[in-house]
Amino acid sequence: MDYAVILSPKAVGDLETIVRYISLSNPIAARKVGQSLLEKIQELSQFPLKGQKVPEFDSPDIRQLVLKPYRIVYRVEEDKKLISIARFRHSSQESLEL
Repeated sequence: MDYAVILSPKAVGDLETIVRYISLSNPIAARKVGQSLLEKIQELSQFPLKGQKVPEFDSPDIRQLVLKPYRIVYRVEEDKKLISIARFRHSSQESLEL
């Protein structure tokens, strides 16, 4: 059974911010980046443990995918067959709050 993939409100805000910022200089690239990030998270429905553990957190359920220069941080809830996308972060951003 596939996992459901949902975006947290923070992840939605992160994605909007990323696309808005890029669109200031290149609207076409902004659309491509946004689409690429959304396509990347869809892979998780089939392969929920694909990403590596997040170094900032000591939990096997909190994982990340990298689509340079972005990190996609997510939580795996195996009992619910659910992937919760927590954040989309640019690699230059240091702090990570879920």
